Amino acid sequence: MANYKPVAVPAHPRLGEKVTQDTLYWRGYKTPVQIKEFGAINKIDFSPVSPYNYAVTASSRIHIYGRYSQEPIKTFSRFKDAAYCATYRDDGKLLLAGSEEGSIRLFDISGRAPLRQFDGHTKAVHVVGFLSDKYRIFSGGDDYSSNLWDIPSAAEIVSYNEHLDYVRCGCASKLNADVFVTGSYDHTVKVFDARIKKSVMTIEHGQPVESVLLFPSGGLLVSAGGRYVKVWDVLKGGQLLVSLKNHHKTVTCLCLNSSGQRLLSGSLDRHVKIYSTTSYKVVHSFNYATSILSLALSPEDETIVVGMTNGVLNVKHRKPEESKAKSQNRRRPAYRTYIKGKNYMPKQEDFYVSKPGKCVLRKYDKLLKSFQSSKALDAVLEPQIRLCTPEVTVAVMQELNRRGTLRSALAGRDEKQISLLLTFVTRRVIEPRFTPILVTVADMITDIYQPVVGQSALVDKQFLKLQEAIGKEIDYQEELLEVLGMMDALFATLIKKKASSLEENKSNGLTKTVEQDMSH
Repeated sequence: MANYKPVAVPAHPRLGEKVTQDTLYWRGYKTPVQIKEFGAINKIDFSPVSPYNYAVTASSRIHIYGRYSQEPIKTFSRFKDAAYCATYRDDGKLLLAGSEEGSIRLFDISGRAPLRQFDGHTKAVHVVGFLSDKYRIFSGGDDYSSNLWDIPSAAEIVSYNEHLDYVRCGCASKLNADVFVTGSYDHTVKVFDARIKKSVMTIEHGQPVESVLLFPSGGLLVSAGGRYVKVWDVLKGGQLLVSLKNHHKTVTCLCLNSSGQRLLSGSLDRHVKIYSTTSYKVVHSFNYATSILSLALSPEDETIVVGMTNGVLNVKHRKPEESKAKSQNRRRPAYRTYIKGKNYMPKQEDFYVSKPGKCVLRKYDKLLKSFQSSKALDAVLEPQIRLCTPEVTVAVMQELNRRGTLRSALAGRDEKQISLLLTFVTRRVIEPRFTPILVTVADMITDIYQPVVGQSALVDKQFLKLQEAIGKEIDYQEELLEVLGMMDALFATLIKKKASSLEENKSNGLTKTVEQDMSH
């Protein structure tokens, strides 16, 4: 008796993820370190100077972490209620934070007590920041106002009351020391100039604005609110360049990488999307455990820090390049050893000794080998095979059909088993790779169990679902045929036009030559 040949499962090409340079770059981070904070993390800000420590604002505390430390190296806790938006100055020496009670505090990184306190807002201050001249700060609060303050005197310079709802985000221009931007829940983004008593530009985002960002050049402004990330051209009066809708829930934070070529957005849908700032297409994305509130990238892209609603701080560090190079160098001799003799061609006098490989049969193959058709079908209808590798289930059905035992394997089943079979067929019959065999299976099931139709509500429901799925597929195929007919007609007219134009050119050429001959 010939040896049993295992069932050949046809390999179908899968549409895998396209591996690009961006994919390789953003995958080059280590397994994340997770740090638990006291509450939801509303802001993460990296110091612009080495060693690039970062400030984390959560609950009523501001923690300063070293780049590789898992415990805070410093804590500012002089807040009665929640603290917001702790932000470094460009020189990394001062730290500014808003609070729930409406006051703004300025801290020296080397001390603990606040150097200055700015009072003027009547409600919580959610956004603060330094202007690029380092001696003035701006703020935005839940009292709908956007204020400008002088650091040396702790005095208010000007207050803008143009927003109609909470001011929850803002940023300052790095090029112009008088320009700053605020975003509000009134769906607008306003650009202010400290030399003028009112806003110089208003941009309508269309959703409550959660985050704003100015590009280093100062020419482009990014706003995030609702599910949208929108890019505006400030130099063209706030013209909308592109609107991105890649998130499923509210976008809460924005950030640029060190080169300004990649834009990162974090959302309540637990994803961080990375966009190219030339094409504005998503080049990579990260998935996190819970909703994201804040996001920061270190000045050299060495560390990605994400703050979540459950108070967990997720820190990813880039893998060092040197170790990769060393590991590659170490593996080279072993690689040469393994491929040694790979291309060797045997000579005529050589003896070829082949070692027979041991063939380990799967459960369904063992059952098929012993001609247990019904049990073999049961084996491939188990959830792990049926759901993860449906091609194996279909291959066994095809083998049973080839042997002529498919009908007997399908027969004699109870209500639950028939329902399971019909569910599988209904789900997979519309896939082109499975259609030929599953149509045969559906016909056989209908023939075998036609006499018992009406006895089980569950089975009847599955038969109706199968009928509906096949009906929809037929309608879809008819629509596709109509589209193909239209395309054929279009192509035919194009070919006719080309042919007629060629004939005209030929005839024109002939008439010209005849005219030339006549003139001669």
